Amino acid sequence: MPTPHSIRTRIKICGLTRIEDVRVCAQLGVDALGFVFYPPSKRFVSATHAADLCASLPAFVSTVALFVNPEPKDVNEVIKKMRPSLLQFHGDEDPSFCSSFGMPFLKAFRIGAPSLDTAAKVAITCQSFSQAAGWLFDSYTPAYGGSGQSFDYGLLGGLQDSDFEARPLIVSGGLNAQNVQLAIQRLTPWAVDVSSGVEERPGVKCVQKMQAFVRAAQL
Repeated sequence: MPTPHSIRTRIKICGLTRIEDVRVCAQLGVDALGFVFYPPSKRFVSATHAADLCASLPAFVSTVALFVNPEPKDVNEVIKKMRPSLLQFHGDEDPSFCSSFGMPFLKAFRIGAPSLDTAAKVAITCQSFSQAAGWLFDSYTPAYGGSGQSFDYGLLGGLQDSDFEARPLIVSGGLNAQNVQLAIQRLTPWAVDVSSGVEERPGVKCVQKMQAFVRAAQL
């Protein structure tokens, strides 16, 4: 039986907007590519553009469509045009909404928000999303995602103390090549998720930073 630290940590790179960055991710062996369908974001892409970016992806690379409090018609448009592997809900969506599309989904939690500022609150909130394929933990900021800020990992302690089975943990929020191993050692997550930590500017990834992040996450 493998020990927790011998299990491979998967890697998701989010906020992709350019075909050259998508290709580099695939070449580096990144497990999942994230595309943002939240119009206020500087990393926003349309369903059509995302479909074009994903059209030539090789086998065994997952695609994730990220939404923030979307209208159902917008989610359905992305599903139809892009055909993502997973949906990711990053806003205040409830469990029934997340489950209503008949697809596997990730639920993101903005740790440090007023309703998620203690370990007990985090555990209780997560429990209501027991149908999620994974729980993604990001930092709380006025904007949604890509802030480059981390959060207090101690607030996830209640997930281990609670009497329910936790879903796979995905850690995000301020990760980069310099600190990703610390997050992995502290939390033993199923996956790590990075956006701003591998960018030159929002939506434009840096090849060298992506390479360094993947190397560091695989140590």
